[in-house]
Amino acid sequence: MKIAVLGTGMVGQALAARLDELGHDVIVGTRDPEAARTRDESFFAAHPGVGLASFADAALAAEVVLNATNGAASLAVLDAARDGLGGKVLVDVANPLDVSAGMPPTLTVKDTDSLGEQIQRAHPDARVVKSLNTLTAGLMTHPGALGRDSSVFVSGDDAQAKEVVSGLLREFGHTDVIDLGDITTARGTEMWLPLWLRLWGALGTPEFNLHIVR
Repeated sequence: MKIAVLGTGMVGQALAARLDELGHDVIVGTRDPEAARTRDESFFAAHPGVGLASFADAALAAEVVLNATNGAASLAVLDAARDGLGGKVLVDVANPLDVSAGMPPTLTVKDTDSLGEQIQRAHPDARVVKSLNTLTAGLMTHPGALGRDSSVFVSGDDAQAKEVVSGLLREFGHTDVIDLGDITTARGTEMWLPLWLRLWGALGTPEFNLHIVR
């Protein structure tokens, strides 16, 4: 599958590396490809099969697009990639965190809206699925590192798009994929972040996840 990962940070690199390892045709989208190739030279040297392009060109070349950008910049980045998003599965991995007042961050949107919903409204022709925003980058792509089953979620209005995303999650190794419902349910997973951040502080590690026992 041709997959664009928008964002070259820790999350974007983890997703791109894992998708490349699984045999997908991966291209990373960034604002300045030349600067990114220089800055992240070791990553691209280690993953020669991963392409690099502007946000717009990466999205145009892909069948599935993953938004792995900073949540504060996601709407602007996706606007730049608008021409490549129509009709495509758009996986939103970002969280609407505001760090302007220091740590721990607050949420820029909550309760009655979510970043996932904002993205869907801004791109009504895209098939937005919120997922993977409830755990750290390494566990997004290698959940088995915990040594036990844990849960991951999908939210979105398009059932077929959620099936595509659930398939990718299972490729990553996720064994408990829970469909929460339509895109409004992204509010719940985004509002998990304040507790997730405090658990990180209490545990001294981000290597943990939810397991829904039922």
